[in-house]
This record gives sequence, C-alpha cells and structure tokens, in this order.
Amino acid sequence: MSALILIVEDESPQAEMLRYNLEKEGFRTVVADTGEAAIQRVDVEIPDLVVLDWMLPERSGIDVCRELRARPETKTLPIIMLTARGEEGDQVLGLEAGADDYVVKPYSPREMVARVQALLRRAHPEAAGPINEYAGVVLDRETHKVTRNGTAINLGPTSFRLLEVLMERPGRVYSRDRLLGRVWGGDVFVEPRTVDVHIRRLRKALNGDGGADIVRTVRGAGYALDAGKV
Repeated sequence: MSALILIVEDESPQAEMLRYNLEKEGFRTVVADTGEAAIQRVDVEIPDLVVLDWMLPERSGIDVCRELRARPETKTLPIIMLTARGEEGDQVLGLEAGADDYVVKPYSPREMVARVQALLRRAHPEAAGPINEYAGVVLDRETHKVTRNGTAINLGPTSFRLLEVLMERPGRVYSRDRLLGRVWGGDVFVEPRTVDVHIRRLRKALNGDGGADIVRTVRGAGYALDAGKV
C-alpha cells in the first residue's frame, strides 16, 4: 500500500497543487484546511507523513506539531513544516516544535516531492526492499509469502498486511486505530475489536510450529512485534 500523506493547508490552490503532484508520484493524500481538522483526521487514520502549513485557522501549525509530538502514537510521525516565513529564527522555532524538515514558500513541486520521498526513506529504511525479517520471520512482499525459521506460514491477505505493518518497526506499539487505518483504510468502517480477532489469527499462524509468541499485547495501548517479550 502506498504511503498516505496528510496535507494541512488552508490555501486551496496550494493544497490542490500539492495533492496533484504527490498523487502523480503514487502517494495517497488527504487534505485538512485547519489545525483542528488536521487533528481530527489523524484521529481517524495516522498518515505516514504530514505536510503542515505554519499559518492555519483555529490552531497554528506549530500547535498542531507540538500536539502530534506529545502523543505516543504520533511522536515519531514525519512532519514537514511549510510556511512563507523565511527568517532563521522562525525555522529554528519550527524545528524545535518537532518538525523534521522545513520548506519555505514559494517552492517547486519537484522539491517538495523529493523532500517527502527522502524523509519517508529516513523514517522507514526497513521498508525500502521487498523482504523484511525479524526474529526468524521472513516476509516477502513480492511473492506474498511468509516463513518462520524456514517453515512456510499460510496467511490470508488481511493477516499478511497486519504482519507487514507490525514488522515495519518491531517493538513499536500500534494502537487499534492505527492498525485499522493502515490495514483496512480510514475510509472503511471496521469495529476496533476486529483487530483483536485478526491478531489472534496471526498469533495462531505464527505459533503453529510451537514457536514462541512474538506478538505483544499492551493493555489499553495496542500491539507490537517484540521478541523480547519471551
């Protein structure tokens, strides 16, 4: 599944220009035109990266950035601050608020796409290739096959995607809402408890040969792939 980019921009022409150029490069996009709308959108589905305008109605981009950094589930979310402010002090303030990168208007669409791609590579270096491996589990995205210690594991499409997301960052706790957004998509209504059902199926499949359980349940928080739990 392609990366989801949240564009937080109250100037419609700017937002549409960003949307067009990012989608042309294969990204999925959603747009919020206020700070509050951005937070509400993140509550529905956590994106893979946020392009965040500094000057927004209701709440500034700085405030939104600080709130995202204060939340455990979004504290490492890649954020590019976008603004017409060009003074060095303003750039420092944006970065101190938690932004990973800072782009000053006007900018070229090619520059923005390049910065998005570069930041996603830095944030998810393990997703660069088709094969991911952790604690004896090997997931091949190209062949859609999974093995554990050399033994084939049969997974349905949803369980495969669930494992794929968990393997992106072993040890990181993914909330049910985060998994719903990444696996099922934010535009599809699925009961949060559905995640629990698929986690049980995934556990059963991974532990079929008597292997140790590497899926950790964090009460009130979510799930993580964690070989250190055993």
